[in-house]
Amino acid sequence: MPIVYSFADGDALSGGLNSFVEKVSRDAIANHGYLSVAISGGSLPKILSKDLKTNKNVEFDKWHVFWADERCVPHDHEDSNYLEVRKSLLDHIPQLQQANIHPIHEAFATAKDTEKAAADYEQQLKSFFKTNEWPAFDLILLGMGPDGHCCSLFPGHPLLDEKTRWVAPINDSPKPPPERITLTFPVLNHARLVVFVTAGDGKKDMVQQIIEQPEKNLPCQRVKPSEGHVYWFIDDAAASKLRKESCSEYK
Repeated sequence: MPIVYSFADGDALSGGLNSFVEKVSRDAIANHGYLSVAISGGSLPKILSKDLKTNKNVEFDKWHVFWADERCVPHDHEDSNYLEVRKSLLDHIPQLQQANIHPIHEAFATAKDTEKAAADYEQQLKSFFKTNEWPAFDLILLGMGPDGHCCSLFPGHPLLDEKTRWVAPINDSPKPPPERITLTFPVLNHARLVVFVTAGDGKKDMVQQIIEQPEKNLPCQRVKPSEGHVYWFIDDAAASKLRKESCSEYK
């Protein structure tokens, strides 16, 4: 079962996530010299960055930043997950070296060549992790879609059953834009930590289903790292339909 932390409001949620990420970063750097993190888009970058971008205790120069999924659009396009993370977080952290930021190849994205974009991004990951086995991200930060999707892994889509590729192309996303690339479940499920972040009253029904109705087998529920842990960082509005015993106290 995932560990669920609920916070009074958005500010408290950002503060709790900030302290959690600081600790994960410190532990990873102490263990092997860097933090590998994959980030998705949506509202997550703003929640993540609110306090983290000014946290002086984080060794950002030892971070390597990847994307859990990306839309095939130019880097300066309003739909770009890279752009959102850059504006919210990366632009505020001068010590984070450009060589340690790993976005989708812009030429393939602009051309909407999802196959080349996915193959190229998978090769970027293999070059970084130096393995042909599954990579082990220190941290993957994900949002939750209103239909229970995560990354660009949507309910009922054939990509839910992808078992060989690290990064997969998608040309028929039910949520625009249709052309995207995404990490696959084997990659998510080899991570050391996966953290879902969501907030707001509009998320309460789906949060309740994901946390308390595992039989639905929604994409978010299929994130079960074999040797890692899953956490949910949410606000009280998103948690309002959960049973009290479904939430843990954040310390």
